[in-house]
Amino acid sequence: MPVRKLTVTALLVAVGVLSSHLVYIPVGVSKCFPVQHAINVLLAVLLGTRYSVGAAFSISLLRNILGTGSLLAFPGSMAGAALAGFVYKRTHHILGAVLGEIIGTGIIGGLLSYPIAKYLIGSQVGAFFFVAPFLISTTGGSMIAWLLCRTPVATYFKEKSV
Repeated sequence: MPVRKLTVTALLVAVGVLSSHLVYIPVGVSKCFPVQHAINVLLAVLLGTRYSVGAAFSISLLRNILGTGSLLAFPGSMAGAALAGFVYKRTHHILGAVLGEIIGTGIIGGLLSYPIAKYLIGSQVGAFFFVAPFLISTTGGSMIAWLLCRTPVATYFKEKSV
């Protein structure tokens, strides 16, 4: 069973890293990436918090190594993945995971990005500068995940408990 979960996670990490060359929204020193948020919600629903956060960290790390991400990918994606998994575990509802992702990435991740931007990147933006673009990015990606979670394929994986 863990091999299947790791395989699904690895495949989604690959999708996240490969698509980062194509789909991102530049906002100042950050690169908003809606595909990341869709993957966070999908993994939170299908496999749970640990796999969602692990994939978020892996995608952020690989994107930074390949030069397609920024350091701000870490707090945004990981906070969203953690809250999406936590809320889904409590509610057992896809919309719970979507709201967890939006609040975790958009608000919490946006606020956690401020010290990283200020002290590590040297940006002089305000504390709430990243909240709006992160909210836009995560809302789009989370809605994509919500649609994907309602497909027969996702239902099949959920019933089989991957």
